[in-house]
Amino acid sequence: MRKILVVDDAKVIRMVIKQILTRHGFHVAGEAGNGREALEKYKELKPDAVTMDIIMPEVDGIQGLKEIMAFDKQAKVIMISAIDQHDALTDAIRHGATDYVVKPFEDDRMVTALKNIFGEAQS
Repeated sequence: MRKILVVDDAKVIRMVIKQILTRHGFHVAGEAGNGREALEKYKELKPDAVTMDIIMPEVDGIQGLKEIMAFDKQAKVIMISAIDQHDALTDAIRHGATDYVVKPFEDDRMVTALKNIFGEAQS
């Protein structure tokens, strides 16, 4: 079972993502509310992938992504953004994000993004 770290400042969004992932056979190993916490949890949990919101307080998702990639160049990070954050998504991909999901998203989009980064066929 793949371990996922869910990073978003909104607890309700973390809960929704956790429910989606759990329903589709992923294990949410941990949660974080900003980029700084994400790096700490990443080091502690060594997850197989991370879902990370872009806009968060203290340390945003782009900086969190940079820090995780500096720690582990092989990290698999899926960025989550609002529709109007195209420049931020481009920046995230440039800094090593594996994929992205735009809010609001369907369950299938999140699951497909994760399965794609693991090279698994959509079931």
